[in-house]
Amino acid sequence: MGWQFEPVGIIHSCFAEKFAIPRQPLLAPAATATLELLPPYDQPEALEGLEGVSHLWLLFVFHAAGHGSKHLRVRPPRLGGNQRIGVFASRATHRPNPIGQSVVRLDGIVDGRLQLSGVDLLDGTPVLDIKPYVPYADAVEGAVNPLAPAPPAPIAVHWQPEALLQAEAEQQRLQQPLVTLVEQCLAQDPKPAYQQPDASREYGVRFWDVNVRWHYPAPNQICVLGVSRA
Repeated sequence: MGWQFEPVGIIHSCFAEKFAIPRQPLLAPAATATLELLPPYDQPEALEGLEGVSHLWLLFVFHAAGHGSKHLRVRPPRLGGNQRIGVFASRATHRPNPIGQSVVRLDGIVDGRLQLSGVDLLDGTPVLDIKPYVPYADAVEGAVNPLAPAPPAPIAVHWQPEALLQAEAEQQRLQQPLVTLVEQCLAQDPKPAYQQPDASREYGVRFWDVNVRWHYPAPNQICVLGVSRA
């Protein structure tokens, strides 16, 4: 038996690429997105009652990730990318069905669009459903997950002076917290966990229409080298 699902909306987010997206939601509060609802859910009636809700669960499609039954075991970044565990013990993007879930902050509703923050969603992500976060039911006291007992410790992020000036200029143009977003995302060390820091190797990613370059001058340190418009 099969089912077909139609998206209720599309995410327009700051993440133009998969690389450097936080591996869990809410780890980068400066990561913003707009959820554009599609007909017929773009009508005010569909949003009645959300005005006082602070957080939402989004069910979405991993539209840019591989999937299929062959992914019975995965290598989560949390475990260094070298250790395999069962797909159902992880939140890896390679799922039997490409469905993900994220809890995000609802900052407001403007012209029928949901203004979100703390997102971990790629630009263009199709959203299948929206559910309100219910604190007494969703925040389970005493819950345990030995594979992810606490958020990863952040690493230090520094800026080349010119790169910071460039970022501040683009931040003013975008009217978005670009500097804070870069620091929050890079502090989670987006490079593959199995790679050793190499000061000669540069990494890069695009937030909105801005390219950001950095390297690792020392273990547990990142230095942003340049920021430029794509």
